[in-house]
Amino acid sequence: MARSKDKKRDTENGEGDENNDDTKTEEPTLDYDELAKRVCAIAKPLAGRKLTKRLYKTVKKASKSKSLRRGVKEVSKALRKGEKGFVVIAGDISPIDVISHIPVACEDHKVPYAYVPSRFDLGAASQTKRPTSIVLVKSHEDFQENYSECLSEVKSLPLPL
Repeated sequence: MARSKDKKRDTENGEGDENNDDTKTEEPTLDYDELAKRVCAIAKPLAGRKLTKRLYKTVKKASKSKSLRRGVKEVSKALRKGEKGFVVIAGDISPIDVISHIPVACEDHKVPYAYVPSRFDLGAASQTKRPTSIVLVKSHEDFQENYSECLSEVKSLPLPL
């Protein structure tokens, strides 16, 4: 849309609409219980509140040390090639057919996996602007303690029947 000459002149002089501020209104953040209600039916085993927070922290550290695989294509390729680690899958993916083959591939290659409630939080933890549906966290000496804790807890989660 074209602006009128008066409005253009006003904005050049520093005047203009006072109600036209560029601040973004942040969306209200949902707590774990609200996010857990939104997950799909196959999102099992779903990580608990504490484990979810620890997984996000480990994903963030893995992203900083470049030992992370993001996205369905990249994780599938890494699983086929035999890379080891654990997989974190977002539970609120729609359509679910996009990631429905990943848990089977993880079980075939004996790689533990867990679901977390939010793809937006998983994307933020992996330090991308976009929501992320799935990540594979590989071992690295920079965050070995967090990695081993998360790995043991993800392995202890009950697998779906």
